[in-house]
Amino acid sequence: MQVLTMGQLVARLAGGVLRPVDPDVLLETAREALPAVSMGELEPIKGLPGMPSAVAGTLDKVWRADVWLAEFDHPRLAALARLEEEIVGRLPASMRRPSELVDLASRRLELATTLIGPVEVHGHSEMSPCWRPFLTLLAEVVPVKWVAGARHVPTWLTATKVVVETAKASGAPVAVRSCANQQHEVIEAFRWVRSLLAGGTPASDIAIVASSPGDYDDHVFAQASDSALPVHFVHGVKAVTVADGQAVAALGEILLKGISQERLKRYLSLAKGAPALHALLREWSRLVPSDAPLTTLKRWEGAFKRVDPSDWPDGHNRSAEVMDVLRLLAGGADRAGEVGETLLAGTQKSLWGRALLDGPAAALPVTLGRLRVDDGVEPASNVLWTSAIALASSPRPNVWLLGLNAGSWPRRISEDRLIPDHVLSIERLDPLPVADGDRRDFTTIVASATNVVTSFSRRDVGGRLLGRSPLISAIKDLHLDRARTPEHAFSEADRLLARTQEFAGMPIAVSGLGCWRDWYRDDLTPHDGLIAPGHERLRKLFERPMSATSLKLLLRDPLRFVWRYALGWRAPEEADEPLSFSPLHFGNLVHASLRGAVDQLEAAGGLAGAGRAELSAAIDSALAAAASDWESQLPIPPDVIWRDAIDGARSVSLAALSYSFPHLPGQRTWTEIPFGKPDIHDDGVRDLPWKREAPVEMPGTKLRIEGLIDRLDLSEDQKNARVIDYKTGKLNKKMSETTIKGGSELQRCLYAFAVKVLIGGGVAIDSALLFPKAPEGEGLYPLDDVDAALTKVAAAAALAHDMLMSGFAAIGTDAKDTYNDLALALPASAGYLPRKMPLAQARLGPAANVWSES
Repeated sequence: MQVLTMGQLVARLAGGVLRPVDPDVLLETAREALPAVSMGELEPIKGLPGMPSAVAGTLDKVWRADVWLAEFDHPRLAALARLEEEIVGRLPASMRRPSELVDLASRRLELATTLIGPVEVHGHSEMSPCWRPFLTLLAEVVPVKWVAGARHVPTWLTATKVVVETAKASGAPVAVRSCANQQHEVIEAFRWVRSLLAGGTPASDIAIVASSPGDYDDHVFAQASDSALPVHFVHGVKAVTVADGQAVAALGEILLKGISQERLKRYLSLAKGAPALHALLREWSRLVPSDAPLTTLKRWEGAFKRVDPSDWPDGHNRSAEVMDVLRLLAGGADRAGEVGETLLAGTQKSLWGRALLDGPAAALPVTLGRLRVDDGVEPASNVLWTSAIALASSPRPNVWLLGLNAGSWPRRISEDRLIPDHVLSIERLDPLPVADGDRRDFTTIVASATNVVTSFSRRDVGGRLLGRSPLISAIKDLHLDRARTPEHAFSEADRLLARTQEFAGMPIAVSGLGCWRDWYRDDLTPHDGLIAPGHERLRKLFERPMSATSLKLLLRDPLRFVWRYALGWRAPEEADEPLSFSPLHFGNLVHASLRGAVDQLEAAGGLAGAGRAELSAAIDSALAAAASDWESQLPIPPDVIWRDAIDGARSVSLAALSYSFPHLPGQRTWTEIPFGKPDIHDDGVRDLPWKREAPVEMPGTKLRIEGLIDRLDLSEDQKNARVIDYKTGKLNKKMSETTIKGGSELQRCLYAFAVKVLIGGGVAIDSALLFPKAPEGEGLYPLDDVDAALTKVAAAAALAHDMLMSGFAAIGTDAKDTYNDLALALPASAGYLPRKMPLAQARLGPAANVWSES
């Protein structure tokens, strides 16, 4: 016995090497033939990505309906007839259209007894017009039985010698369930499946079905994954939901969005193709900076120039080989075919080829999203998720029919994409319309099943009311509430929903409910910063030196201080290609250029004696080096914004170094000079006035401080020093009245104190803020009394330290700051801070007084 399609059956009698037209071959042939044919009124659209698939679909419909396009006078049909002729001429010689196969097979009917023998037609409620003449003729030669079972029997069979075998319909009642939406329908279907399995029904007798499964696929896939129930997707799962599909999608993203280290790492984590090539590509991951975006070939080349050949595993510099692959990827969509051949193998290569057949490389996100692969689940022994037409060919006794809404089941009749109704009537082009097929399939499924449940959605995803299908309009429905307690839960989450008391006792529920309630209580709770007194993590944190930034957070927002420095929370990193250049990054670029320029000038004779031309040349050189390092290691914005940032940094740097300060005797200048910390970057080769790891402890506390001083001018006898902290932002008009600015302006006093401790008590220190963007002659704001400012800061830091160690990490005044990068961790309620801040301030007591200091 052989199981064949009608096309294969006819081809067998037509000739041993003949076969029906393969859909994939038809699609590719249509793509090749389109440029060679003038399409008349369709000429403007024949180059569009979807045109080959539209042509293949139309020709398949024309051939199944047994329509000859050349018989019509309409210009569009004439153009399609020319294209059909061109395509048929390009098809492999073994492939023939249905009408050609039928014609050849009809001439060899006398061989049917030997080649075919008795024939039974199973799983059909109708047959395409192109095959009907052959079946009629075949029944004259060999016995042909149409096994209809409980299905609809086509009327045209009555005029043939085909024996029709029918069976009585099961007569099972149809239950109707009214659900909130599509997701709710799927949830209820899975609960039903679970109830059947729990009752002993084998999974092989259960099916979930929809007229158009694509509308429900995502919901079914999610619930099947969550429940771990044995569900087979007859039509396959989306390729992008499996590892191979994800690898192909990651490669497509590289081609369309550009190469970057993050995208390349993601692709390599999924790729299985050519092992040697992928091993080579993976080797660079430890050789280049892990946080460098590397979004252009130039930046990749710069990164590999910094790699010593001995760093490669075999000591052989493989940078050139890696760069060859990167150049291939940088070719973009134009080199998609070559990329697939070079980097992919097996299933991944097959998926890539299918996606490129379905559309141009520029449409890879769309074409990849349409691809499906087998889910690897055995269909004969598991629950089926399938289309109505597929289940109607092989019914099961227990079925749940999804989507019985008006317009969804039966679906509306739609016109062909290339041959609309006014060109050729739908009745002629599509004698088996989808709406009639949906009705037949519904009847077949219901008549063959012993347990039938249907469902429809009350509303769509947009919240609009939906009507029920006319197929179930006369049946009373059972209204199911979305939040109801199910009789049978299909997953862990569904089980906890059914057993609220069990869920209420789980730690996550207790914590979540407690947090929700605490947000709205008018007192301070553990969710508002109450912690264990003397916590070990905080104790270890305070044993480490503190920077001006961390000290500012300790004074002005203790809770965020704990989040960032004790728990290590960080805001997400910027995208590979940010669309702006933040003020913080601009300041870092300025400081990098200042350091490089001052180092050059000091090596050439000193900053103090340098003229404007020398300053400008040194800044240009330092800024070029800083920009190059930035481009190879950090994200940069688009070129126009990046160039503007560099020009701005050049202007600010020149203004900063050109500011006229009194020369100190035998003056030496340092920039970005560290204190209180071990070696950083290349500082080990710098001649510093102190040991960078020497401790600096704030008076009256046990807190040590560390930092980078923007600029230090020191006289030769170390009796006079000038500490400058550059501010690249806008000038605050009240800066002259500012000392510590509520604990947010600490650099002047902290850095001056550090210099006094590290140089010696006999040094006279001037400490000031400098705003290079301010008008000439303005922008310098010295700190009049360093000791008084330090006393205020030290006292506030000691109080904040004691408060934290006593068990209270309060929200502070900076919690409501616009630039609070951890604001997402605070409750979303707009009334939270106004309600809790006064309580926190009262609890802090004197520790909050620093917020009002000038």
